Amino acid sequence: MAEFKVELPKMGESVAEATITTWLKAVGDTIEEDEPIVEIATDKVDSEVPAPCSGILKEILFQEGDVVPVGSVFAVISNEVSEEANPVEEVINVTENLENNSKSVEKEILKPIEENTIKSDEIVFKNSTKFYSPLVKSIAKKESISIDELENISGTGANERVTKSDMLSFLENRKNTPTNTANKSIKQPIINSKPTTSVSGNDEIVEMDRMRKMIADHMVNSVHTAPHVTSFVEADVTNLVKWRNKVKKSFEEKEGQKLTFTPIFIEAIAKALRDFPEVNSSIDGDSIIIKSNINIGMATALPSGNLIVPVIKNADQLNLVGLAKNVNDLANRAKNSQLKPDEISGGTYTVSNVGTFGNVMGTPIINQPQSAILALGAIKKKPAVIETESGDLIGIRHLMFLSHSYDHRNIDGALGGRFVRKVADYLENFDINRTI
Repeated sequence: MAEFKVELPKMGESVAEATITTWLKAVGDTIEEDEPIVEIATDKVDSEVPAPCSGILKEILFQEGDVVPVGSVFAVISNEVSEEANPVEEVINVTENLENNSKSVEKEILKPIEENTIKSDEIVFKNSTKFYSPLVKSIAKKESISIDELENISGTGANERVTKSDMLSFLENRKNTPTNTANKSIKQPIINSKPTTSVSGNDEIVEMDRMRKMIADHMVNSVHTAPHVTSFVEADVTNLVKWRNKVKKSFEEKEGQKLTFTPIFIEAIAKALRDFPEVNSSIDGDSIIIKSNINIGMATALPSGNLIVPVIKNADQLNLVGLAKNVNDLANRAKNSQLKPDEISGGTYTVSNVGTFGNVMGTPIINQPQSAILALGAIKKKPAVIETESGDLIGIRHLMFLSHSYDHRNIDGALGGRFVRKVADYLENFDINRTI
């Protein structure tokens, strides 16, 4: 019988492990190739891992809630089915028989040996007739969702399991629904829950969610690892703004895509990275690795308030239409938690458009193990000096700040400054007569 060992796939240079959140298949289930078998979570994205081949799930090596290193074998698939009975099939049959027995028999057979070691929150969930993943239980505890409320949530997952999305939808609806204080007081809370705690006055302590903790660790590590330097340039993007205003309607009609400023900025950055390849680099010990591919990550704010960085691979090889489609697709799927691990990995340079929040500039933190990141400020109309053959004039121009943070270990001020100046030059010299 041939067996295939399923390994946790690589999910980016800075991602070394992932947490098993939900098994979508059980031992003995038949699996089709590319069918999702498990949901995983990292500091950057929640995603599904597809089956590499068709067959039967023979063995699960990690349970829900376990942390799995990248490259580790976490499951075994048998892609040949033998008609003869074997120990694995016998175990599966016994399990199926147990599941078909009455609750009283099942409790007796599966009764824990050390009942006194059961945690109090496990006792509460044990009283439920439904299965809840560790992720769902964690959300319930943190948000003080009672067991009664939890059992009334309609699950959209396999076998009507309650999923992360179901929990988030419930919380959103609960937030918008007036609370009945009298009823709330008699509901059974989940033991060991950690509600928001008032400290003094209106101050509150809010526990970080898993993603925020990982982001915090990543940012602190970056500041400790790289000496950050930031160079600023103000760019006159009047021609670029006028061109976009002129073509954005026809662009959407022709391509079925909205034309934002982001793909135009990324096009200029990709050109500048070709001009200054040393910026497109990372450090490994005492070595500087200059990347051959230009893979630009774009920091994207999520509805939860967290941050994720989907990556546009080989951005320098895409035209403006291709960049616009990639930007829109990745941004939309990021906000809907539909990104795949490969789509947040392999970045060599990052851009953060702080102008979308009305900020004129920022000092971004480098996304390790990269060496630099560019913040794009809001475009503002300002009076500016215009040089002409007949003399200087004062006119209204569209101006924006570019803030380039870089690792001073391998990028000195001259290189970092020339690079951001080059990006500004590409934006300022944008051809107002350019065709789509």
